[in-house]
Amino acid sequence: MNALAATNRNFQRAARILGLDSKLEKSLLIPFREIKVECTIPKDDGTLVSYVGFRIQHDNARGPMKGGIRYHPEVDPDEVNALAQLMTWKTAVADIPYGGAKGGIGCNPRDLSISELERLTRVFTQKIHDLIGVQRDVPAPDMGTNAQTMAWILDEYSKFHGHSPAVVTGKPIDLGGSLGREAATGLGVVFATEALFAEYGKSISDHTFVIQGFGNVGTWAAKSIFERGGKVIAVSDISGAIKNLNGIDILALLKHKDGNGGVLKDFPGAEAMDPDELLVHECDVLVPCALGGVLNKYVCLFHLKIKSSAFKSVFSPVPTFQCTFNASPSLTVDWHSTLPGKMLLM
Repeated sequence: MNALAATNRNFQRAARILGLDSKLEKSLLIPFREIKVECTIPKDDGTLVSYVGFRIQHDNARGPMKGGIRYHPEVDPDEVNALAQLMTWKTAVADIPYGGAKGGIGCNPRDLSISELERLTRVFTQKIHDLIGVQRDVPAPDMGTNAQTMAWILDEYSKFHGHSPAVVTGKPIDLGGSLGREAATGLGVVFATEALFAEYGKSISDHTFVIQGFGNVGTWAAKSIFERGGKVIAVSDISGAIKNLNGIDILALLKHKDGNGGVLKDFPGAEAMDPDELLVHECDVLVPCALGGVLNKYVCLFHLKIKSSAFKSVFSPVPTFQCTFNASPSLTVDWHSTLPGKMLLM
């Protein structure tokens, strides 16, 4: 079951519980607008290469649509559609006056130079500029994009509409961005986990953590957990996975990463492990910060069987639709806690 099918099934399950009118249910499953564009750019060597970009605008009933833009090889219309729909539900649950949207380009940003990424971003903006805007649809960074990407969008959009700093969020501070935006999602994971522990008279320092993904979100979460005395015992990124049952020195790992091409491979303070074993490594708190869909039934049932200090296990899912449809029933038993990813992302 792909991301869109799982998202639709979860929505239909919620609609039945809420007793939604069938016509309203059907209308909420259909996006307001689906945009698909072709983006051809010259590479640094002069050759032309084409990419496909998407912007799915799901719903604007509660206000301007809001949602990130991701650059990743696996971006496709179904994934973007699911993410756009989930943005609608997230803003509604948090009672923020926005609707939901999402965008993406099917590319691997690691294979592109800075100048190639800029050209791709500007061409994509040229194709969608008349369909976004502060009162219409406000993009933001997501996987594979960052503040610099938003700066390029802002600049290109402003060529058509005049200076418009509010057309994107997550832009650089000197262009009107928000202080703390870079750390917000990773810190949100920690704040929500702290709040849950407080209900049981526990704290971060009482628990062990496994973090999948060591990009922006994973690094901020790991750093904050480490600073609060928590023990991060395993971490993974695109280069592999490492573990240290006595706890990984996160500050030393961050320093190693900065001097090692941005990856954690070969860190001397931990031993290598099979990345496939990371999600079923015994811990108190599992924090998935990479792609969605990793909390499948197998992973959930494994953690339901292990013992931990305050609960059987806690999941702090960061990416949207982190939990697969078939795994959801496994997360409803009494002694198991899952922090809602929709709230962690707000």
